[in-house]
Amino acid sequence: QVQLVESGGGLVQAGGSLRLSCAASGRTDSTYHMGWFRQAPGKEREFVAYITRMASITYYADSVKGRFTLSRDNAKNTVHLQMVSLKPEDTAVYYCAAGDLASTRSTMYQIWGQGTQVTVSS
Repeated sequence: QVQLVESGGGLVQAGGSLRLSCAASGRTDSTYHMGWFRQAPGKEREFVAYITRMASITYYADSVKGRFTLSRDNAKNTVHLQMVSLKPEDTAVYYCAAGDLASTRSTMYQIWGQGTQVTVSS
């Protein structure tokens, strides 16, 4: 069983940057596709980005395309979400997830982290 732990969240001003990390323990995460989702207060969880097992494909939500970059280091069992040009509407709890399918749908991911808060002030 894989456990996921996110880190790197915090408070940043609009236009700033943050780098979120997701560390996997237990069974190596290199066999999983990895996704990031976020959930703002009062809103449904929404897709942010995913990266395939061998990092051959990354896919982003339109709302973050060009500002967020997802990468993974399978040797270190970590995934990183680099976020630049942050906007107040990026404020949310960010979750990483592992699944057998690379998908924009949260139901396709079997394992979830506990989330990390990102707050962008205007």
